[in-house]
Amino acid sequence: MGTYRLWVAIILFIMFIIMIASASGESAIMDELAHIPAGFSYVRHQDYRLNPEHPPLIKDLAALPLLFLRLNFPTDVPSWTTELNGQWTQGALFLYESGNNPDSILFWSRLPIMLLAVLFGWIVFAFTKNRFGNRAAFFALIFFAFSPTIIAHSRYVTTDLGAAFGFFIAITAFVLFLERPTLKNTLMVLAAFGVAQLLKFSLIIVLPVFLFVTGVWIVSLWRHHTNIGKSFSFALVTFGRVAFVLVASIIVVYPVYAFHVINYPATSLKADGTAYTTAELTAIVGLPEEIRYEALRQVPLSQKRDTVYTLGSFAQGPDREGITCDPQAKISLGRRMRCLAEFTIWASDKPAWRPLAQYLLGIEMVLQRAAGGNTTYFLGETSNGGWAYYFPVLYLLKEQLALHLLTLIALALALIQMLRGRKSIGSLRHWITENLFEFTALCFIVLYWAYSIRSPLNIGVRHVLPTFPFIYILVSRQIDRWLAPHARISAPASWREWLVGLYEIHLKRLPKLLLVAALLLWMMARTITTFPNYLSYFNELAGGNEHGYEFAVDSNYDWGQDLKRLANFVRARDIPTIAVDYFGGGSPRHYLGGRFEPWWSAKGRPHGYFAISATFRQGAWGTPAEGLARSPDDYEWLKPFRPVAKAGDSLFIYKLP
Repeated sequence: MGTYRLWVAIILFIMFIIMIASASGESAIMDELAHIPAGFSYVRHQDYRLNPEHPPLIKDLAALPLLFLRLNFPTDVPSWTTELNGQWTQGALFLYESGNNPDSILFWSRLPIMLLAVLFGWIVFAFTKNRFGNRAAFFALIFFAFSPTIIAHSRYVTTDLGAAFGFFIAITAFVLFLERPTLKNTLMVLAAFGVAQLLKFSLIIVLPVFLFVTGVWIVSLWRHHTNIGKSFSFALVTFGRVAFVLVASIIVVYPVYAFHVINYPATSLKADGTAYTTAELTAIVGLPEEIRYEALRQVPLSQKRDTVYTLGSFAQGPDREGITCDPQAKISLGRRMRCLAEFTIWASDKPAWRPLAQYLLGIEMVLQRAAGGNTTYFLGETSNGGWAYYFPVLYLLKEQLALHLLTLIALALALIQMLRGRKSIGSLRHWITENLFEFTALCFIVLYWAYSIRSPLNIGVRHVLPTFPFIYILVSRQIDRWLAPHARISAPASWREWLVGLYEIHLKRLPKLLLVAALLLWMMARTITTFPNYLSYFNELAGGNEHGYEFAVDSNYDWGQDLKRLANFVRARDIPTIAVDYFGGGSPRHYLGGRFEPWWSAKGRPHGYFAISATFRQGAWGTPAEGLARSPDDYEWLKPFRPVAKAGDSLFIYKLP
């Protein structure tokens, strides 16, 4: 065991060094421009007006080290005082225009996320070890720590790693609770589920998994009860415990949100001191688009004002104070969504209900965004409707080939076991009672992938990241079984029996051991040689990082991480001026100074050096999906030219005549 602990420490230390060293050369990615100032405003000002569409916990964690720095946070600017969720403008002001050091802010705010990733890796190892043994745990840890996708998204202040962590602790705690509903496990799953809800709103996806698994678990154990009365009693008690845990987790969520809205004004007041009514705020939301936003800015910022504006399309404008849920309303999202939106609006200025209203607002904003999708580039096409094969293709191309080969072996072994096993309801029930974690993990993976495939929000493989640790563990479990010796000769009667036993226990499985060792070494070597470009990693099937942009961009390849590398390129060659069309959270003006000239396609062809982000370049050149108009920034004039260099992987650099 001591040797395993040493290797676990070494692997996690290597992962941490890779993360911190590679992140130091990267500028702010797109989402950090919103998440970092939001987190700082939460812990410094206890105000939740920025970035309400994501839970606070990851942003809080990232902001804690910033409290020890002397930072200027502007609170006398429109993005803070009047704008609706002015997170992007506030982020640019906080990072680049308030006298702060953006690189220092990025380092200290990213550090807690990296430490969380190390903790996550240790939890994956510890859980797998307790469940399946040291070797399976060691495999799972290697898959986790040397996944370029895990590494990439463990270095940024975003909710992606937090989401994976939240799903993992919630599901594993739930399995332990079902198996042994002790007071300790009850408190553990209650805390885990509450914390998970503070990490990602999409955690509501696991609710049907929990209910389904609970039902299957009850049916699987039904045979252990001697009469029908005890069986029904067991079912009611089990469902009651699960329902209690899911509902009681609000005791974790509520106080956290209560802290975050302390200084967020509840109600907008008029000049005479009276509060705007819901009907008056709704009337402003209903104004024509060209005057609506300016009219809204004349109303003092408050939780009520922001909630009414954000949920206007859901609630369709209640015409009086309180809940106005008309059963006859014909709306696309259904009456229940309207009821939820109107309740959220009603609760947004009630002291006891405000924390819950802010939590519900975030969930509804996520639903709005998921329904709308994002315009993005994928496999030569540009669309906002999504592709059913988006996540399967990207998972195939962005996870390592070594992992895919081991997954194929694991699937083949599982199929063989199924074909050889007894095929009956009784044997299935027995398998579930003996393998509850595997069954729950499979249910979660299937549901989460089905949900993601149906969603038009296709902006990165990171959105299925919560399933990765479960895939790693399931594959590790099967590979461990495959490598286990099948012969047992405790007391050989002769040299011949001893030699046969030696062959059966050790030499017969040597080719398997060598194959697995070779694949693991390939995986580790590939990760190390990818340094420092982990976000843009694509495996050999895609032609590596160099060709990944041909398949997908945005957070799969280009999130704005290479701006500092562009600045290094410009300074090293003493380039006096460079035109730049940049996608990301960095500031070209900050890093390039007077050398920077903002550019876009409609300005025509610049003379001299020109840099363009892969996201803009591929989006301009992708074939628009049916019904989608071609972007005016189509960069047709750039197509005859070839880049002379790249900053990192994501910024194409041209020298134009």
